[in-house]
Formats: sequence, structure tokens, C-alpha cells
Amino acid sequence: MHQLYRRSLYIGLFAVIFAGGCAKEGVVKKDEMVPQAAPASTPAAAPAPAAKATGIKDQSLKETTPVGQATKDAAAGTSDASLQAGLEKIFFDFDAFTLSPAARETLQKDAAVAKQETASIRIEGNCDERGSDEYNLALGEKRAKEAMKYLVTMGVPADRLSVISYGKEKPADPGHNESAWAKNRRDEFVVVSK
Repeated sequence: MHQLYRRSLYIGLFAVIFAGGCAKEGVVKKDEMVPQAAPASTPAAAPAPAAKATGIKDQSLKETTPVGQATKDAAAGTSDASLQAGLEKIFFDFDAFTLSPAARETLQKDAAVAKQETASIRIEGNCDERGSDEYNLALGEKRAKEAMKYLVTMGVPADRLSVISYGKEKPADPGHNESAWAKNRRDEFVVVSK
């Protein structure tokens, strides 16, 4: 039985390495965005001029910001900053991705803050240093997805949420003891500009 488990683990590891390519880039997953439904009444955006696409700037084309757009952009930046400040991390027990009562309470507060804004939020799953890279990437993803599911049940639109797992690659505390590990087993919430 143990040999069968080990063989399955090696086959799975080989599949991950083969599918992910080489180098460290495969260790960190790309954002997984939930597909967005296109708004029914939004007009299509005008295509960008060819000069912009090639990087050549034509002096005869003057780029202007519509009246009020700069104010709107500044307000969006302030809104994103206040949203980011209002989002709190959640923490997990060792080798677990279930939400504790404290994590659920924090997520309820985060949902209330997120529902007041329209910015997208990336949920970043993290683990402590124990375990393999592959195991911690999978565990970090499960942690982020659990938080995402809970936020959706609390009324945050799924199309505003994405998940990524950093596994053990981004420790909050570089220590090698239980105190540090407890800080590293977390989900962080990052406001993403579109």
C-alpha cells in the first residue's frame, strides 16, 4: 500500500513538473480568475490607436483626460486604499484548510467591507515552511478557495475574487518555530487594480 502511494505521488509530481515547465516560475501559480459575465448595457471600448500598440508616439495625436476622469481615478485609488486597509488576514491550524470560528468572524468583517466597494480582491494562500513545495502549494490553494467560497456566501460577487497560492514562498515571519509558523499559515487579501 505504501509503495502504491509513493508511486502515485511520483507520477503526480512528474505530471506537475512536466505540465509546469522548468525553473522556479512553476512554483507560484498564476491568478485564477472566475470568468466574468459581460455587462449587457456597456458599450464596447474604442480600439487603441496603432501608434500606441507599437510604442511610437505621434505628436499630432494629443492624449487628453476627459473632464472629471482624473477625479474619478483619484477617488478609485482612495477607495482601493481604504478597501485594502479594511481587509484583515485569516489564519489556519497546522496542515488544515478549514475555517476556524475566528477566521469566519474575520471573513464576515472583510465581506462587509468588500461589498461596499467594487474593486477586485486576490486571496493569497500561504503555508509554513514544513512540507514540500508541491504539498504547500496545494494546501495554500485550498485555503484561498475556502476563504473565497465563504466570502461568496456572504454576498461578495465571485467575479471580483481570485485566488493564488504561494505555498511557503512568502513567509510573514522568517523564524523556524511554532510562533513564526502560526503567522505564516494564513490567507491575505490584496486589492487588485484592473
